[in-house]
Amino acid sequence: MLRGGANLALGSAVSRLTGFARSATVVAALGTGLFADGYNVANTVPNILYILLVGGALNSVLVPQLVRAARRDADGGAGYTDRLLTAVGCLLLVLTLAGVLAAPAIVSAYADYDGAQRTLTVALARMCLPQILFYGMFALVGEVLNARGRFGPMAWTPILNNVVVIAVFGSFLLVAHDVRDAQGITPAQVRLLGLGTTLGIVVQALTLVPYLRAAGVRFRPRFDWRGHGLGAPLRMAGWAVAMVGVSQLGYWLVTRLAVEVSDKAVKSGLGHGVGYTAYANAQLLWIVPHGVVTVSIATMLMPRISRAAADGHPATVRALVSRGLRLNALVIVPVSFLFLALGPQVTAVVFQHGITTEADTRSMGLMLTAFAPGLIAYSGQYLIQRGLYAVQDARTPFRATVAMTLAGALFSLIAYWTLPAEWAVTGMAAGYSVAQVIGLVWLARVLRRRLRGLDTVRVARTHLGLALVSAGAAGGSWLLARWCAHTLGSGPLGAAVALAGAVVLFAVIVAPVAYPRARRLWLPEEPARSAPDPDAMPRVIDPDAPTGRHRRV
Repeated sequence: MLRGGANLALGSAVSRLTGFARSATVVAALGTGLFADGYNVANTVPNILYILLVGGALNSVLVPQLVRAARRDADGGAGYTDRLLTAVGCLLLVLTLAGVLAAPAIVSAYADYDGAQRTLTVALARMCLPQILFYGMFALVGEVLNARGRFGPMAWTPILNNVVVIAVFGSFLLVAHDVRDAQGITPAQVRLLGLGTTLGIVVQALTLVPYLRAAGVRFRPRFDWRGHGLGAPLRMAGWAVAMVGVSQLGYWLVTRLAVEVSDKAVKSGLGHGVGYTAYANAQLLWIVPHGVVTVSIATMLMPRISRAAADGHPATVRALVSRGLRLNALVIVPVSFLFLALGPQVTAVVFQHGITTEADTRSMGLMLTAFAPGLIAYSGQYLIQRGLYAVQDARTPFRATVAMTLAGALFSLIAYWTLPAEWAVTGMAAGYSVAQVIGLVWLARVLRRRLRGLDTVRVARTHLGLALVSAGAAGGSWLLARWCAHTLGSGPLGAAVALAGAVVLFAVIVAPVAYPRARRLWLPEEPARSAPDPDAMPRVIDPDAPTGRHRRV
């Protein structure tokens, strides 16, 4: 288990590092203004649609259902896996074709462009929308492998995607280094960007397929879907799709507002990017520790949590979720405080290259600082949701997402209406962080009731202890960054020295607190299980079981 977890985390880390290089290359080639916004809207749309329509359901529902089928069916779940892969594959193909045909309408929904900017964005969207099919292939095959304990391939293959895109934008820098807007780009250069980006996803997905055979999966398309237990996952998937749909409505609103902020900034003569591209890049950096640490922990724990829930062991589910939350905090809490203290320095090191200026990266950095407090809540939610999905409760995450989205939308509108263009999107990022805290509290309360506890005292003690020492390290890092800016300048060199010093400072101050906890939290091969509790089992297998003061006695 430890070896598999280390391999998964290392693969995720290398993938994220190459993702940094990819993002830096894209920003160096396109900048952070309207030209870059057109590409980013076109390239983000297929990912949004995939997550909206099927991706959220796959990520949340697939592993628990595959684990249950493997324990329930005489063929070890092989037939169930074949039917599920066939059904979802057909759905993905239909959605991809519909998306390509509807590209102009989809672009209009996200950005009110006209003229050459709209023509460019629609052309790029048509080339990028086939990514929906390959995103789905990657997720399907990856989750089947995860359910069988093969975690590494899904973590490592995205590196190939990043390498392809780096090569594409490196080539664009060579052949189109003087292109600064939609009017100046040629059709061949548009094809290089659009088809090259999609090629990266194709390589990522197809490279994963051979691992299925190595895992003992002999896939055979099966269309006899009725009467084979697909109803339960479809019902859960319905709640998951609804949840993602609500969250994407919130993202759509932020995208529209941020694009309008970009337009206002250009018209007011503001010379640096403060809109959607800056927001997207800041969020990309913000999500990295979650992708490396939280997703790795959840991926390793999910099959075990699902087995414990299927066998009626709520105490084991509770212990695994608690351990996941505390392990996660060892990295996520310090990194959140590092982002809070040194957001502009982080973005300067990663993005201040090519045509991207110091003012551009400072705006991104302030957005990263605004996102920082929400990282702890966002990652905690992710782990708690896995516990709820394992006990077959997809309704609670939906309700919590509705509350978060409404709160985030309200905060974003307030920021858009009340703040100047230079600060409006930073205010939206701060509102997003507050909304994440609301969601965390909601989800934690429900799972705590379902499992008769969530080890709240130990989880809170771990987070609080790490927050206190991380706050001290963040204060020292902020002072160091001020000194570096005064002595070495606020460019990439001064930022890199400040960031390196901050990492050392965090290690010196936080490690004495984190390391003893880490040693106690290493996962054993199989945690001890309590005997099934008949009185508690309805809470685990029935999402409609009464909770709180209405619980069964």
